Amino acid sequence: MKNILLLLVLGVFYFPASSQIITTNKAQVSFFSKTPLEDIEAKSVVGNSVIDVISGKIIFRVSNRSFQFPKKLMQEHFNENYMESEKYPVSEFKGTLSTPINLEKDGLTKMDVDGTLNVHGVTKPCKAKVDILVSKGTVSATSTFKIVIADHKIEIPTLVFKNIAENIDVRIQATYTKKN
Repeated sequence: MKNILLLLVLGVFYFPASSQIITTNKAQVSFFSKTPLEDIEAKSVVGNSVIDVISGKIIFRVSNRSFQFPKKLMQEHFNENYMESEKYPVSEFKGTLSTPINLEKDGLTKMDVDGTLNVHGVTKPCKAKVDILVSKGTVSATSTFKIVIADHKIEIPTLVFKNIAENIDVRIQATYTKKN
């Protein structure tokens, strides 16, 4: 609930008054690290996002502690050693879709999103492809992109360096509803 309120407050400053807003607080965010020694996967189902369909501006936030791992020890190491979730509680993307979303026209649109990604307290430019599906006014979005962990100053101990990939695959799935 705190994240949605924060997004709405941010929206007042980020989105123009003549905007048409869609939101979600149940976006799925997952990431996958594949190495010859071990595969690591985690998922969160409580990502928050706001999109202005007219301007294409988007904000997306996820609590780092919301990621669930198959092994409790992986989750503990992720939060305490790698993401330092106490110090950096959220990861955030702010950007703009390349095409406005037409809520009146059902169908799939493939577009780009360009912005900045803040992970582990480090903000970097980020570009990705996104599929936007409009069906009866409901918007579903999916995107897959890579994050280079060194770009975000995430340090992996030498002992487990071969267990964690240098590039992490991130997948986003979100269903948005219109905000009144």
